[in-house]
Amino acid sequence: MNLDDPTYRSLLRDDAPTLINMGTGEDISIADLARLILQAIGFSGELVFDITQPDGTPRKLLDVTRIHALGWRHKITLQEWLRCTCDTWLNRAQL
Repeated sequence: MNLDDPTYRSLLRDDAPTLINMGTGEDISIADLARLILQAIGFSGELVFDITQPDGTPRKLLDVTRIHALGWRHKITLQEWLRCTCDTWLNRAQL
């Protein structure tokens, strides 16, 4: 999680919030997020959305207020994190 020890310990307290969003605090569309994931796994096919269906939540933006209050800031981009995470899972799948 890349949190320093005091920040990590503060998350383990009994009075710590149960849910804490971690992210960049920057808005991204679902379509752009899907494209980043496909890029991270090396998928070269076509991404198709069914526009006849309700679109649900078109964008995702995490409220990072709580984690920022603890002093945490992201150190890598979403794209870098996705690439690292997808590489890890793809390597595990090959075992």
